[in-house]
Amino acid sequence: MNTKTKTALVVSAHSADFVWRAGGAIALYASRGWDITIVCLSFGERGESAKLWRQPGMEMATVKQARRREAQQAAEILGAKNILFMDAGDYPLRISDEVLFNLADLYRDINPEFVLTHSLKDPYNFDHPLATYVAQEARIIAQAHGHCPEKKIIGAPPVFLFEPHQPEQCEWKPEVLLDITEVWEKKSKAFESMAAQEHLWEYYTRVALQRGVQASRNSNLKIKYAEGYQRIFPQVSGELA
Repeated sequence: MNTKTKTALVVSAHSADFVWRAGGAIALYASRGWDITIVCLSFGERGESAKLWRQPGMEMATVKQARRREAQQAAEILGAKNILFMDAGDYPLRISDEVLFNLADLYRDINPEFVLTHSLKDPYNFDHPLATYVAQEARIIAQAHGHCPEKKIIGAPPVFLFEPHQPEQCEWKPEVLLDITEVWEKKSKAFESMAAQEHLWEYYTRVALQRGVQASRNSNLKIKYAEGYQRIFPQVSGELA
């Protein structure tokens, strides 16, 4: 019996975003045998590496190398087999047509069952909604028959927006609560790979516990840790429960 491995795509503005916001989903689906591909549009080398820049004599190349190592280690802990770095700049992130088309080609190569990326708005970090815009635009290009017509187009993978740092200010709300209790230890361990942002370890632990409480109250399940997601497109289903 020939069964094709299912795939998912995570588009992260910076090299640590996927760990805090979607590490549980990545670890959960990887544990189920899925191939997870993570795309980091930048290393977070300017705006999210303050701890490194405080070291005397620090240089940009050294910061990028450190953030790459951290992200690779975190991805390995979570079970993601593929992590790609676009190096498209940070504070500001700027997306060239080359990066956009490479991402569209990646959509077609892996044909993801779903996509995880940032919120649509974030007044504190313009790189985040830009990453979402790019993930969406590449998805649409990958659906276009006239783009590289020799390649098969993709269908319509659902897009889930992971939780921003300050959801109320980003007009984000948790429409899906994903139970990540069984893989929490992996996510927590992946936190420790991101040494440049150690100050966020405790914060995102509290977020996971809070979403776990909310998930329990909205179900008949006992859930300790959860991640929140917002949908862009309607859920299509043959049943409501």
